[in-house]
This record gives sequence, structure tokens and C-alpha cells, in this order.
Amino acid sequence: MIEQFPTGILARKAIAAGRWRKPTAGLAPGYVQANLVVLPEDVSQEFAAFCAANPKPCPLLHQLAAGDPHPAEKWAVDSDIRVDIPRYRLYRDGQFVCEYNDILQLWQQDLVSFLLGCSFTFEEALLEAGIPVRHIECGCNVPMYKTNLLCNPVGRFSGPMVVSMRPIPEHLVEEAIFVTTPFSAVHGAPIQIGHPAEIGIADIGQPDYGDPVPINSNEIPVFWACGVTPQAVAQAAKLPLMITHAPGYMFITDQLNKDLIEGHNA
Repeated sequence: MIEQFPTGILARKAIAAGRWRKPTAGLAPGYVQANLVVLPEDVSQEFAAFCAANPKPCPLLHQLAAGDPHPAEKWAVDSDIRVDIPRYRLYRDGQFVCEYNDILQLWQQDLVSFLLGCSFTFEEALLEAGIPVRHIECGCNVPMYKTNLLCNPVGRFSGPMVVSMRPIPEHLVEEAIFVTTPFSAVHGAPIQIGHPAEIGIADIGQPDYGDPVPINSNEIPVFWACGVTPQAVAQAAKLPLMITHAPGYMFITDQLNKDLIEGHNA
């Protein structure tokens, strides 16, 4: 099990101070985690429309104004999107360039930040239901895979859906579906149960992002849509510039996981 922080703001402060540079699954139990996408303003409306057309892999939680690195207080008090994530990625012309511990030196006044739902948010509910979460048990990153499932294209944005995988004991698969379905703001129900080859995954032991995890003989790999999808889209569409979180290294908010359950009255 990884180290944990009691609140989202304490986790962000540790990250901004450089005290946490590892994946964030389980880091602040109870608090919503989010994917980050940062794009120039001239393509931001197109990307927002792409999210609306692809709500399963790209559930949009919060869009910031151009040049503003500070999320609304509803999402994160006293926060700076440029330093509050453990690891960032830079893509230019569809090519991954390198990773950064912060993006202060990359920041421009025309950049628009988007926070997208992350499946780490529903992992608390899985654990409470007695369903194991293998990458948390192993203290590693969740395995993520590019698939042969294509997103609905919008303008310059098109490409494959990315999925995250969790091995679930066969007798608990229906419960995992039941538990995650109400979390539609953070991917919701799985998109594939077992049979990875059907969605274009040739080798489940070789994820495209994250770390491989053991799958026991009584377990079935279960796949959820993943907010790393925009990174695959950036590569497929050869976008001139995109800044993102590194897969599995999320932005931790002040919102509570339970508040994103469909129909919950906060």
C-alpha cells in the first residue's frame, strides 16, 4: 500500500513541494482525482466539443479560462495546475517530447486547461465493496492500453480510446459493474469484460501506459474507458501542442468521490 494523505489539499502541497513524484492511486482516499489536458486557446472549443462527443473516455469536469492556472475553489482551493501534479507530459506535433515535474517554464497566456474524470475516483467504492484493486495492492501504476475502439471525431481531434484494466475475481465482476456504473462523471461502467483481443489488446502483459499487474487464475481483466485517451488522440491527430499529466500521475481535487455518484445530493 502507498503512503496516504488525509485531504486533497495536503496531497497537492506535498506534490508541489516535490515530496511526491509517484502515481497517485489511493494517495488521498475519498478525494476526486482528475486527468489534465492543456491546449492552446484556438483549439480549446474544438476539444470541449470532442469531450462532449466522447463522454465515456473524456468526461469533462472543469474548464479553466485561457491563461488561468488556478482551478475554481469548488475543485481545488489555493491550487496551481502548473505545479500540483507529480509528473507532466509534453507533446508536439503528435510526438511525445519529455516529462516535467512542473510546467512553469512551458506556460503561456493562451493555454486552456481541462480537468477530466479519472477512474481512480471510483476505486474507493470498489475497495469498500470488498473488490481488490491490484495496482494499489502492488503500489504501482494502473495498466492502460490503446484499443481498436475509435472515438467520435470532432474537427482535428480523432483517434483510439485508451482503457485502464483491473483484474477482478470472477464472482465479483457483476458487483464491480454495479459499483462503478453510477460514477458516470468518471467513466462509469466498464466497456469490456475479459477478451482483451476483441478490443485490440494483443498482450495484456505489455500495457501502453502504466505498469503490468498480475492476474490470478480466478480473475477476469475488466476494462474501463480512460482519461489518457486525449494523449493517444494528440498522437493520432498530430496536434501541434498538448500538455498533459503523465498517465497515472493525477490532479487531486478537494471534491469528494461520493459527490460524483450519479443522483447524489451534495
